[in-house]
Amino acid sequence: MSSTHSPTFPRFQLGKQLRELRERARLTTEDVGLQLDCSPSTVSRMEGGKVGIRRSTLERLLEIYDVHDQAQIDTLVVLARQGKTRGWFARYGDLPASYSRYIGLESSAIEMRDYEALVVPGMLQTEEYTRALLAASSPADSDDAVEAHVTARRDRQNLLSRAEQPLQLITVLDESVIRRSIGGPDVMRSQLKHLADMGRVRNVTIQILPFSGGAYAGMAGSFAILKFQDAPSVVYAEAMTGDIYPDADDVQRYRDVFENLRAAALSPLESIKMIEDSAN
Repeated sequence: MSSTHSPTFPRFQLGKQLRELRERARLTTEDVGLQLDCSPSTVSRMEGGKVGIRRSTLERLLEIYDVHDQAQIDTLVVLARQGKTRGWFARYGDLPASYSRYIGLESSAIEMRDYEALVVPGMLQTEEYTRALLAASSPADSDDAVEAHVTARRDRQNLLSRAEQPLQLITVLDESVIRRSIGGPDVMRSQLKHLADMGRVRNVTIQILPFSGGAYAGMAGSFAILKFQDAPSVVYAEAMTGDIYPDADDVQRYRDVFENLRAAALSPLESIKMIEDSAN
């Protein structure tokens, strides 16, 4: 099993197809819940890819939705089986549910377009920066919990260097990201040097959105757009808990915002120079 194996993507795909089948059958989650003897919220959780689905439950759903195409049934059964496995991140203990779900989808992505307004993206953080960030944002966490987050974040970064189809990362950072000192001068200097080095990696593009640009479209908050090989893209928008938006209209809206941010940002070469100047 790959170190980045995740059941989240098959769960997400299965849930999306089940929702489409339910809507095609013109049934509500309440209708389905009554027939499954469960709550509408349980049906919603299955459709949102938040939980695995037992084969018996899947078979009952397919009966309710009057699905008889054997090829489609076989595909859904495989997705349900894959969705019942343990994700690579499970070995790090109880990570927040929204975070686990996001990094599970991230593991299957071929491209990430990421806008960060406050901190260095997790994919590009040094371990010292991550520890300092967690110490400030989650002061009540135990040392073990902090180390679990640090190790999980380090393993996420392996996606950028995996042998088969490394993740393509395109990120736009507000200038405040490289100006805000996190962890003290030494930690920040090391982080900025690492950021500049990563900006020269073939599958990584970093652009800085300078203060001089004034107001811009992405000021509402950070977000990431994940693109997959054979499935529609999704958006992860950060808030207090974070949320994932799979609808095509939402994804397109965030794509448009991201392209506007890139157009307003410095070029990759100019951005690397600004990062290096900040580190000195």
